[in-house]
Amino acid sequence: MAMQVNLTKDSIAKKGLIGFSWTTFFFGFFVPLLRADWIVFIVLFFLQLVTFGVASLVFAFIYNKMYTRNLIEKQGFLPADDYSRQILIQAGIIQGS
Repeated sequence: MAMQVNLTKDSIAKKGLIGFSWTTFFFGFFVPLLRADWIVFIVLFFLQLVTFGVASLVFAFIYNKMYTRNLIEKQGFLPADDYSRQILIQAGIIQGS
């Protein structure tokens, strides 16, 4: 089960997730498509074609953390509250202080 974290940047709020992605497991490349995560969409689309869908099983274990890390490191989002900050520290996405 995935844990939800709240992220903000310039009064824009987004939801990040840490843990197993059931949506990626069942819907595969549609998840990054709906999240506008274009590079992962293209990679997962072609991997699913080559592996006959097995790539969805692998990505289900890593995609939520990968997406949340991308929001923080490349797009500049920050944890919106202490709970989200603690979850991100425990997951190893951000450093504790």
